[in-house]
Amino acid sequence: MSNRDTGHSNGAYTGSEVSLDIPTNTLYHTSRDCIIEGEEEPAKSSGGCLDCLRSTCSNIFRKKTLYKRFPILVWLPQYKKDYIFGDIVAGISVALTVIPQALAYAGIAGLDLQYGLYACFLGCFIYIFIGSSKDVPIGPTAISALLSFQIAGGSWQMATLLTFLTGIIEILMGVFRLGFLIDFVSGPVGAGFTSAVSLIIFSSQMKDFLGIQTSGNTFLQVWISIINDIHNISWPDFVLGLICITVLLSLRALASCSVGPKEGKSSGQQLLTGIMWTIGTARNALLVCSTAGLGYWLSISGKEDLVRTVGFVPKGMPTFQPPPFHMDPVVNETTGEILQDAQSFWDMVSTLGSGLIVVPLIALLETMAVVQAFADGKPTDATQELIASGVCNVANSFVQGLRSNGGVARGAILNASGVRTQLSNLYTSVIVIIALLYLTPCFYYIPKAALAAIIIAAVIFMVQFRVIKPMWHSKKTDLIPGLGAFFACLVLPLQLGILVGIGINVVFILYQAARPKLRIETLATTSGLRYLMLTPDRCLIFPSMEFVRKVINKQGVKSTLPVVIDCTHIYGADFTAAKVISTMVTDFALREQPLFFYNLQPRVAQVFEGLNKDLVVIYDINTLHAKLAEKTAL
Repeated sequence: MSNRDTGHSNGAYTGSEVSLDIPTNTLYHTSRDCIIEGEEEPAKSSGGCLDCLRSTCSNIFRKKTLYKRFPILVWLPQYKKDYIFGDIVAGISVALTVIPQALAYAGIAGLDLQYGLYACFLGCFIYIFIGSSKDVPIGPTAISALLSFQIAGGSWQMATLLTFLTGIIEILMGVFRLGFLIDFVSGPVGAGFTSAVSLIIFSSQMKDFLGIQTSGNTFLQVWISIINDIHNISWPDFVLGLICITVLLSLRALASCSVGPKEGKSSGQQLLTGIMWTIGTARNALLVCSTAGLGYWLSISGKEDLVRTVGFVPKGMPTFQPPPFHMDPVVNETTGEILQDAQSFWDMVSTLGSGLIVVPLIALLETMAVVQAFADGKPTDATQELIASGVCNVANSFVQGLRSNGGVARGAILNASGVRTQLSNLYTSVIVIIALLYLTPCFYYIPKAALAAIIIAAVIFMVQFRVIKPMWHSKKTDLIPGLGAFFACLVLPLQLGILVGIGINVVFILYQAARPKLRIETLATTSGLRYLMLTPDRCLIFPSMEFVRKVINKQGVKSTLPVVIDCTHIYGADFTAAKVISTMVTDFALREQPLFFYNLQPRVAQVFEGLNKDLVVIYDINTLHAKLAEKTAL
């Protein structure tokens, strides 16, 4: 406690903001919506359902809404010839990255490789029209592929239906402006989830990297199976995988190298720097091409069994058809044994379960991480990204594509390539289509260890260990939900693990709401009268009221001085709070101990006075001192 001879000076608490040094591939986000209270407009008389429908349609099709929901109407009229080269280079750069990644991510999802490529052209094309960011490349990601595997279980029918239904849910979330839901996934929870995903993906690639058999859906199950089968390791696959990882990491470092000074490079230095950047950026494509050549040479040399290759990949475009809404039974044609029972639409939906909610949230986190990372301070629109991602995934489901959304790594490539508009997605989709039509026979010879190396070299940078130190220095308790999400995702399926992390975060929020901090000071008026000032730091709602009442009563009985409750930070209250305040006013009156409420907002005062009219509310320090002198004289 502190004693001061001056009048009480009132000021709001100022919180400290901590900036975390988070790498660019971190799933991070900020709040994008705010609520502004103002005077309510008088309700307009309704003219019936027809007037309501007409008003809704006019709102949807007004120019402002159309420009917001179809961003192409904004940037296309401003398109310049100078933009063409930047978009072409960016589109080709992303295509050279997304093709080998798509093949690898299909393996993570437990599907044939072509399903990864199916997700890389139609969604890209649609995003040109409705996407709000030039830096978002639509395609499968490591996280979406792993979620698809754990939720759909390696069935292309279930994976396609997951793509369709989560796309519909994203559209609905966008229509009803539910993008704020990702604010419940805090930074620590997102970092813990991302780190766990990287370790799970790393573990899932051990079967191809080591040439062994693995099983299980969780981190622990996979590693138990790895240990049990490690004696069957394929040394050629292992050595090839190590070489590929070394090459990929070296080329990754090469991409960031620069020749000459930062400013004022000569044309030769600029050319050499550009060549190194191009080689480093296209490292995945270069590795796939070179190892496919190695696989072909081993095949014609009669040594095709030395390393395992991916095998046959169907040539041509996928069939355009609705996603499967039921599954026919799978029967062994030789024995007649039923290998898989038939499933109705509702059976399939129940199998997907909580993944239908978790997948859109994680996808929005990934996409908004890209949008915000390259927004350069401009406002971002989570609602539009939800709608765009939803429409792209619904379209992908008609071509049997995997779940797709924006990826941070490919977004960085787009930005570094000098992308100017969303039109870069057109060139990416065209190159993917060319690969499907003409290049799939070459994929036969790609070693599985090479694709595993591509994934491993990417996911090792997803472990968010850098956030631990600044989190420890800023607020140590934030490590609890982060570590909770991390370990839960390793032990449980991912969709349950992230929910556990969110649940721990919500418990922390509720605890803080139930245990507000009260600043307790012993002050004195200008005439020397001492009183007790208690200042709650937040609004009074039902979880916190019993705690607040006990603290105030205890301090009041202990000091026997007049008590003043500074309500500057109390901006809201409910019925339970009013009931407890009424009881507290009565208790103080029975003890004949003065109780005043200072700076109580009028709307909160109305809530309190609804149950007790004896409330004494004061808004001026001089009036407070006068009231204290009056009560003391009595």
